[in-house]
Amino acid sequence: MLARTNPAPKKPNPVDVQVGARIRFRRNILGISQETLAAHLGITFQQVQKYEKGTNRVGASRLQAISEALKVPPSHFFDNAEGVADTSGGEANDVMSFVASAEGIALNRAFARIEDATTRQRIVSLVKAIASAAVAA
Repeated sequence: MLARTNPAPKKPNPVDVQVGARIRFRRNILGISQETLAAHLGITFQQVQKYEKGTNRVGASRLQAISEALKVPPSHFFDNAEGVADTSGGEANDVMSFVASAEGIALNRAFARIEDATTRQRIVSLVKAIASAAVAA
């Protein structure tokens, strides 16, 4: 008789991870907690966590409800528009992680309130110079 071995844990599908990351990103941009989104959907916040991690796949009807709650079309969770990270790894993943963090959200909200395009460009140049100096050090 062959001994049973535990199979390696199943990795989430990259599309499910991308959809989850986009849900988390949009939820954070709107300042909505997992609990609030969950209550709107009639599910637990733990289920929202699983969706956001890509552990659980989001069904079509649930994705429609999430898109309505987050005020975006369902296609938003699949688009890989310019400047939006895909979840295949590398630098794009790092950028998406930062943008979805509390610091990234605060920075983006503050930056968006700057109306003068020249000032915004100068801030971008300053940040690039600081980052380049940090890498060179």
